[in-house]
Amino acid sequence: MSTTKSAGSSRLGRDSQPKYLGIKVSDGQKINPGMIIVRQRGLKFIAGENTKKGSDDTIYSLKKGVVKFKNKTLIHFDRSKKSAKIVSVE
Repeated sequence: MSTTKSAGSSRLGRDSQPKYLGIKVSDGQKINPGMIIVRQRGLKFIAGENTKKGSDDTIYSLKKGVVKFKNKTLIHFDRSKKSAKIVSVE
């Protein structure tokens, strides 16, 4: 006979770490070059003026200034519309 209990399902040690995605700097806040504005997967936010998109879709600042968020309607060639959130530094 077995001296230990039979193996059950356990998640110990195999849960993934949190990724801490989202907006890191709010609208109207001052920012320095190289500071991260948004951490994201995919393009929920689009890089505007004085910002750049990193290889993991992170948007960061290129210049010192104030962060601005804008909503803009993009019209595709087939005349379909899409609302886009644009992040820029002014």
